[in-house]
Amino acid sequence: MAQAAAQESPLRQAKATIGDSEFDRDTAVTLREEGVYDAELSAGWTIIHAVNGGYLLAMLGRALGEALPHSDPFSVSAHYLTASVPGPAVIRTQVVRTGRTLSTGQASLFQYAEDGSEVERIRVLATYGDLDGLTDEVRTAAVPPAMPPLEGCLGTSDGTAAIPGSSAITERLDIKLDPATVGWAIGAPSGKGEMRGWFGLADGRDPDPLSLLLTVDALPPTSFELGLKGWTPTIELTAHIRCRPAPGPLRVSITTRNLAGGFLEEDADVWDSADRLVAQSRQLARAPRG
Repeated sequence: MAQAAAQESPLRQAKATIGDSEFDRDTAVTLREEGVYDAELSAGWTIIHAVNGGYLLAMLGRALGEALPHSDPFSVSAHYLTASVPGPAVIRTQVVRTGRTLSTGQASLFQYAEDGSEVERIRVLATYGDLDGLTDEVRTAAVPPAMPPLEGCLGTSDGTAAIPGSSAITERLDIKLDPATVGWAIGAPSGKGEMRGWFGLADGRDPDPLSLLLTVDALPPTSFELGLKGWTPTIELTAHIRCRPAPGPLRVSITTRNLAGGFLEEDADVWDSADRLVAQSRQLARAPRG
């Protein structure tokens, strides 16, 4: 048995690559006809009782990258209309405008009701371009989040996964949270509405512009640190991809300044291993009732 385990170990530890990973397979779309793509929403990306919004955004982002003349997402705005579930889906895209450096398109993802009719789950409007064509000039007051190194942060094996319902997505992510933002896991939330951590895919696949659309919505919601537990469904999310990320783990900082009327906003900043701000997002979400 020990010898068999030793033989299997190199295969289990083999690092996935961009284009050949579980994320790429599970966000794949198949062209049916011009502007129409078939897809399969994987149960592996569910949290509590719904398919993760960042995973959905990445899938639509892939479809738009194939439909538009430019392949890199620059700005992607999504409205989540109904909760998505694992199973077949169809994505319909439309080219809105094309230019020399930027192109704009829209896409909607549909699933099927029991009577066979289509139900729209998410609608996206996005602008695409070529990240490799951007200038190197940076003028910024933004700095990476202050948090411990990766080895000083906490993952699911350290007992931070106190989330009711499905947590299948946690098996596909390598998240290490800043200990200052995991009070919720031991019944002592900070009340600050902050979440910080190191982020990567569990199979070792390096980040790219498409996976950044997942990253901005992959950490536990800040509502947990506000003392609320349960599903925090996204109403609207806008992500900006600022540059192509360097290989290696990402640092993610998410903050909420205002929970009112049963809704909260989350602002996310994503930094790569080269200390560059590679993605930003803001979303409006419904606060959990717990």
